[in-house]
Amino acid sequence: MVTSPIKRACLLRRLAPVALLAALAGACSSGPAPATFDLSAPSSRIRGAAGVQVLVNEPAALQQLSTQQILVKDTSGSVSFIGGGQWADNLPRLIQTRLINTFENSSQLRGVSRPSSGAVADVQLVSELRRFEIATPDNQAVAEISVKIVSDRDGRIVNGRIFRASVPASAVDAPNAARALDEALSVVMLDIVRWVSGSHLPRREDPGTAAAGEDRAPA
Repeated sequence: MVTSPIKRACLLRRLAPVALLAALAGACSSGPAPATFDLSAPSSRIRGAAGVQVLVNEPAALQQLSTQQILVKDTSGSVSFIGGGQWADNLPRLIQTRLINTFENSSQLRGVSRPSSGAVADVQLVSELRRFEIATPDNQAVAEISVKIVSDRDGRIVNGRIFRASVPASAVDAPNAARALDEALSVVMLDIVRWVSGSHLPRREDPGTAAAGEDRAPA
């Protein structure tokens, strides 16, 4: 089909805005990728709870915390996210991993793992990530996690506590916010390890009970 010069000119004029938008979209998508920040697993020497096996569940969290974004919240409760940075994984999953690592680095537990490992445990830690944000206008990095110790044998809640720490952030940008939140979380995780290690934890099979059962067995 033959197109006249006039029709061709009209067609080009109609397509020009579409081509411009495509070029702008390409320019935006080729911008710098956000920096990725990990969380630390601190080490210490914490005594207690030797021989106990613990499963650490992924913390429950609201949708605004179930993300890789770095959260900012002001006194009115308004939420925003810091550009140019993100966490290395979905935040609850990343915190679960680093809490397991902290137990491994610092405690005398016989073993610590996640439920998907299939390991037989004495107790489980059931938690909720309540806060993990830069609180403005004071620019405080706040980490807050509630934790319950649950008997794996009968589902009984053995103990529960809320852990909170805050650290000043020198600036509300991705590197400084991530650094301050990491420091606050490290305080919280070590406090959790100390608390669990110092608690009276039920065993799936009490060694004394097992021994008594053996004594009662017929000869």
